Amino acid sequence: MNPVTTHKTNLVVLDMAGTTVADDGLVEQAFTVAAERLGEDPAAMIGHVRATMGESKISVFRHLLGGDEQRAQQANLAFEEAYGELVADGRIAPVPGAAETIAALQEQGRTVVLTTGFARVTQDAILDALGWRDLVGLTLCPADTGGRGRPYPDMVLGAFLRTGAVDDVRRIAVAGDTSYDMLSGVRAGAGIVAGVLTGAHGEAALKEHGATRVLASVAELPELLREYEA
Repeated sequence: MNPVTTHKTNLVVLDMAGTTVADDGLVEQAFTVAAERLGEDPAAMIGHVRATMGESKISVFRHLLGGDEQRAQQANLAFEEAYGELVADGRIAPVPGAAETIAALQEQGRTVVLTTGFARVTQDAILDALGWRDLVGLTLCPADTGGRGRPYPDMVLGAFLRTGAVDDVRRIAVAGDTSYDMLSGVRAGAGIVAGVLTGAHGEAALKEHGATRVLASVAELPELLREYEA
């Protein structure tokens, strides 16, 4: 029998900031710095930033700056630099139990992929700061799957295609802290779309956008998967 032909949810796609990595307001701080460096008013932007947490950051800036690609690229670079500075200052930490949860999922025979709306340089800076470079076999950012971040399903489907861990998208579990994480999981056809309450959005927003379950944190995911498969 093909080893991937199984009832198990053997592919787990996890968001980073707010889900496995404690955000602690760093995204908003970096957006504020980026806006100020471009002479923009952060207060006029922050509502959209909060509503679109999880989306590719360049897409957010394109919207905020009226489609001005040059200024959007400048703003995105300023954001990445500002976020990188916060990471370098030691302002980043794992969500409690996240690394242990990832290890537990892998011990259960599941493939875990970490995804983000950040650029690759920022994703790598976070992985390095946490000592997570070797934690999982695959990490994805929007540029790795054609440039479209959440709420598009591309990163989830990219994980499905690149790992070959399961034979059916319904054997995928997606977990994240934002509405866009939920939408991307639903659009990819994932069997489990779990919202977590350690990041940007609350239970109502997560459920409204497709969460099949809402968890206090990602640490509850291994038990959810065991229950689901039972």
